[in-house]
This record gives sequence, C-alpha cells and structure tokens, in this order.
Amino acid sequence: LLWKGMNEQWGCGGESKDWILEPLSLPESPSCRRYTSSPPALPCIFCEECHPAADQEKLLKHMILEHKLVIADMKLVADFRRYLLYWRKRFTEQPILDFCSVIKTNSQAPEEEQETYFLLCDVLPEDRVLREQLQQRRLEEVLEQQQWERNDNNLNRVCMFCSEEFAGNRAIFLNHMARDHSFNLGLPDNIVYCNEFLDLLQKKLDNLQCLYCEKTFRDKNTLKDHMRKKQHRRINSKNSEYDRFYIINYLELGKSWEEVQSEDDREMMDEQNDDWSDWQDHPVCALCLFCENPADSTENLHYHMKEAHGFDLLKLKSEMGLNFYQQVKLINFIRREVHHCRCHSCRERFSSKAEVVNHMTETKHIMSLLDQSAWDQPQYYFPTYENDTLLCTLWDSESESGTERRAVRVPVIAEDILNLEALKQTSVLNNLLQQPFGRN
Repeated sequence: LLWKGMNEQWGCGGESKDWILEPLSLPESPSCRRYTSSPPALPCIFCEECHPAADQEKLLKHMILEHKLVIADMKLVADFRRYLLYWRKRFTEQPILDFCSVIKTNSQAPEEEQETYFLLCDVLPEDRVLREQLQQRRLEEVLEQQQWERNDNNLNRVCMFCSEEFAGNRAIFLNHMARDHSFNLGLPDNIVYCNEFLDLLQKKLDNLQCLYCEKTFRDKNTLKDHMRKKQHRRINSKNSEYDRFYIINYLELGKSWEEVQSEDDREMMDEQNDDWSDWQDHPVCALCLFCENPADSTENLHYHMKEAHGFDLLKLKSEMGLNFYQQVKLINFIRREVHHCRCHSCRERFSSKAEVVNHMTETKHIMSLLDQSAWDQPQYYFPTYENDTLLCTLWDSESESGTERRAVRVPVIAEDILNLEALKQTSVLNNLLQQPFGRN
C-alpha cells in the first residue's frame, strides 16, 4: 500500500493526491488550551446585538439606554458571557419584574418625564448563586490550566535579561531569573497563563518600559541601568493588569490578592491565643558559597564548606577579627566572584563555577583572599543574592566587640580642671587655636 501510495503521489499510477508523510498531532483538550484565540462575542440579554469581549462597556451602555437594565457589581461576575446567556434564557421564561428591582428617576416630575430602570444584582438569591457558580467554574478552569503548565516541558524562551536560552519546564526559567537576576515573579506554582505573562513583560521591555515604575526610556542600556540601580527588577504590584496571572486572585468572589491578604492578617491579629507550644519555625535553608548544596542550619553549612571545599569561614572570621559588616562584605564578595567564575585569590577566570571551585581547591586558593582593601568596600554591602540566609545568621560575639575595641585605640588626654593655669598652657585646644584657619 505504501508503494502504491508513492506511485500515485508522483504520477506513476493515477492522478496526484496529498499524502500524510508525518504523524499528525491530536487537537488539545479544553484543559490544555492556551487561550490564544479571541473570546466569543457578548450577546445582549434582550435583542440580537453583540459586542466583542473587549467592548464590554459598550454592551452595558446599550442595555442601559435601549433596555433600561443596570447590572450591579460587574467585578463580581467571573464569566460575563455565561452570565448574560443565563439571564437571556430566564427573561424569556418569566417577566423581568420577577427578578429585578425597579428604579424610577425624576420621581417628582410629571409621569411622562419619569423613566423606569431595572436593577439586576446579587441581592436576588438566584443571581448570587449564579455568580458563585461562575466563580467556582472559573477557578476549576484556572486550576486545570495551571496543572497543565506544571507538567508542560515544551517551554522555549530566551531570558529577558541575558542571552541564555531555556527549554523544558517553566520553573527552570523562572528560577533562573530570580536567582541570577533578582527578578522574582513569585513561586512558579502560584502563576497561571505563564507564557502570556512572560510575553506581556517581554513586550514592555521591548518597548523600553520599566516593569516597576512603568516609565519609558530612550534606549535599552539606559533602561537596564535604571532597573538595576533603582532596584526596579520587579513588577508593579498595584497594576491590576497582572492580577489574572496569579491564582490568589481567583480564590474568592470579587476579592483581589490585597483584600485576601489583609483579611488573613486581621484574623491573625484577632486571635488572642497565647499558647505558643505548637509553634514551628520555618527551617533554615542556607546555600553554600561554592556549590548548590543547601543546609538546614548554618552549623551544617559551615561543616559542609569545611569538609567539601576546605573553606573555614569561622576561622577566617576569628583570625582576621571581622566584625559583622566585614563578614557581610566578605560573603557578598566571595559569592560575586564565584558567580563570575573567578578565583577570589588570583582573579583567574574560568568557564564554569565547577571549574573555578576545582581550581581554588587544588591550588589551595580557597582560604586565600586578596588584600582586605579589595573586598572591604561599600559596594559589597549589597547582597549578591536576594534573601541570602547566610547573611541573616551572622552575629557579633562579645569577644569580637572586645577585640574591635582593643584594635582601635583612641588616645585619651586627662586634664586637671582644678589647675586653670596648667590647663591653659598644656591643653590640646591651644594647638588648635594657634593653627592658622586660612586667613591672614
């Protein structure tokens, strides 16, 4: 049959036909749709007029002017089209007065100047139930979409801040931007419609728009410098345009993430329970300075770095008499050097982090540092990685404070205030008064 089909295809046995030489892809199920097609039009409840979903306001205006119908609290309607179709059917079964409240305008005017409007709102139990059902249905659809995105390994994108390409699961891409560029959109499992979200952000960056303050700049380099220096590598949480990409905004009817969180905070403050016996703190997750190994405590992290890499942070701290701020700068310096695949002792560059760590281990450079003036700089006050747990666990001991006080000797000159003549002759203030101040 295959040979016969090939003969027919190339004119060897009849007229030419189109043959399928590759397997076809089955159409995606509803739960796996990408939501790229345009949504269906919105129908009027009373007549045949329709408007695109983007022109919802025009449809509402039409129903008010032509049919005197007002729909209250539109933000509480999760699926406006299904809502309209439901009431379109119900209004054909029963009179509108069975469902709507009546509002009369110009009630003091003559009857011919008065107008009657009908209000459809969730005070009606049937309307309230409908809105809740639509909300629940939308939540189920969003959760199905999110589950599909969790399992999808076909993502293929270039990082928005560097030229690195990513293929596979979306979590790899999002974690890269959070870890290497301090651009955190949130946990991947809390995001939905991820591709559309990333496309929107990429479009704004292509238009030279800051994602946080939303200002537009003249070129790409100016935009990058602005976002880096102003710490604007994050989205504007007040921009409701991003709400549809987070699961929390679908959880409760008509409530945004801010309202949900504020209610949670109030509930916690209202609880007057002083029993802390069931308190469980979040486990510490500190990351090694030289590899991706996490530790559940700083003690285990210090042990790991000492055994696996030969790096003893506590020993350096003791030998060099580092105070708290010097420890912060040292850790940020080492993290930045490793991130740039550069030895923090000889400054030689390598092609990967693994190579630079192997080099420092073999040459015993891992415990050798540049001169203190190279890393004890104000620029290393800023963390290399956001939420670096190791920085949060640093502390100054009493012995450190004593060492620091002994290291910095401040001369104290005693002066006997009872002998005023001796004070006038020997006081250090005389030297200051005798020095010229730039005037003749």
